[in-house]
Amino acid sequence: MRVAVIDRDRCQPKKCSQECIKYCPPVRNGIEAIILRDGKPLISEELCVGCGICVHKCPFKAIHIENLADELKQDVVHQYGENGFRLFHLPMPIKGKVVGLLGENGIGKTTALDILSGKLKPNLGNGEKSWDEIINYWKGSQLYNFFRDLINGKIKVGYKPQYVDKLLRYNGTVGQFINEMGVKGEGLENLMDRKMNEVSGGELQKIAITIAMERDADIYFFDEPSSYLDIKNRLEMAKKIRSMVEDKMIVVVEHDLAILDFLADIVHILYGKKGVYGIVAGAKNIRHGINLYLSGYLKEENVRFGEKIKFEKHPPREKKEAEPLIKFGRIEKNFGNFKLEVEGGEIYKGEVIGAVGPNGIGKTTFVKILAGVIAPDKGRVNSKIKVSYKPQYVRVIEGKVKDIFENNKKNFHSFYEKEILIPLGIKDLYDNEIKNLSGGELQVVAIAFCLSMKADIYLLDEPSAYLDAKQRMKVAKIIKRIMEKEGKAALVVEHDVYFIDMVSQSLMVFTGEPEKHGIGLGPFSLREGMNIFLKDLGITFRRDEESNRPRVNKLDSKLDREQKEIGEYYYELY
Repeated sequence: MRVAVIDRDRCQPKKCSQECIKYCPPVRNGIEAIILRDGKPLISEELCVGCGICVHKCPFKAIHIENLADELKQDVVHQYGENGFRLFHLPMPIKGKVVGLLGENGIGKTTALDILSGKLKPNLGNGEKSWDEIINYWKGSQLYNFFRDLINGKIKVGYKPQYVDKLLRYNGTVGQFINEMGVKGEGLENLMDRKMNEVSGGELQKIAITIAMERDADIYFFDEPSSYLDIKNRLEMAKKIRSMVEDKMIVVVEHDLAILDFLADIVHILYGKKGVYGIVAGAKNIRHGINLYLSGYLKEENVRFGEKIKFEKHPPREKKEAEPLIKFGRIEKNFGNFKLEVEGGEIYKGEVIGAVGPNGIGKTTFVKILAGVIAPDKGRVNSKIKVSYKPQYVRVIEGKVKDIFENNKKNFHSFYEKEILIPLGIKDLYDNEIKNLSGGELQVVAIAFCLSMKADIYLLDEPSAYLDAKQRMKVAKIIKRIMEKEGKAALVVEHDVYFIDMVSQSLMVFTGEPEKHGIGLGPFSLREGMNIFLKDLGITFRRDEESNRPRVNKLDSKLDREQKEIGEYYYELY
């Protein structure tokens, strides 16, 4: 399907005779394909016939024709059942390159990894095929040689799966598991005597990544390697993977765009309809590919597949005109082997505060103190406030999704359906059993439930876990909009820099020695907080000149040195 799209920055209706409206066939036929919103034309995707007349009539070249994402007629690589999900095309692994896969959940990324690793035999959309038929399907392309060598055992595979929490089922120590896997487990020495079911999510991720990396392989697959890791560990993980790439093939699925940008050389965008079909687009260099993904428009293919995501070039202005919602003095909590100290501070109405710092530094403990789940040893929090809390690890309960929302309507804001359930797609999950939800679906249901509750402050601990990049940006926008519109406040613990950048006006920084002593500082302005936090990590970010998104600077590069010299670790130089 083709539609006309208006560049609303170029459109100048006051300076033209609005011929785009006059000559639009649906308008002439009495159907309003073009409407005015905020004084500027907006084209209906449902009514536009894509004839292109308006493109030629616009004196400001503000209109162009785009193809909407649609299922292909051929090139099915794999289909799950007669009416099941269909994947079109495959990415091509390249020796000496890290290839990234970027797209929504349920769009075929893991399916592509399973096929390329030999775990899933592709059926080419039409029943079971022999390996000879499969290999010959790609005759004349680079995938022909790849699959031929893979099936003949000439390509050895290392694979890090998506859901590392399955390792918790192992009944034994980390050391025993490492031995069974036949690897050394370098860097995991302090975990060897721990029971597998006693380690944290971040530690599970490190175990899974280490096992995959230490396998003697020609190609390595990493499915969402940053989940549960803090920012420092994410960058360390990315550096380790990049150090392997010289004579290997590496394919990575990653939703943290700052890490994907740092990690990958090229990227394939996957688009389509979640759970129905997915299309693997052609390879793009990493900067251009991520910018295309954020724009929602594949320029080379002329396909629009989503809304544009915008980042601000400058930090948000501090807004302290509102009255404080919460005041807390110095807080201390001692668990014997770990002590948390948080300086006093204030949280204002309409404000979203991000909380950053390494794992095991006390962020979740502070959130639980604010939520009233645990009591501090010293200090106090205003007890009159009403709290809604989304914990780090979401508990699975019996029942359907609609049950938890229908049974709690009396506790919800009046706007919860329009502002939360519909934008997050919760209604589409209503008839699903909660125990059958995927990690991403469970997370988004928990976020929606938390934000729907009537409360003064909303506490969300790692809301981006298991969400794809587009979902993360959508959740960030919804959180920010609700707090500003309703005069509420939110504290968000996060490791995704893009999420923090989009959602926060202020920042709390947690520092100290993980697992022993945590110190909570702030809230600071976002700019001041990020400078404190990133200085501690020793990394700087620049802003992409096209999309304004944050990008990690190469360590000791000219820009890295310049920004460190003047103390600007996150925003552009002034």
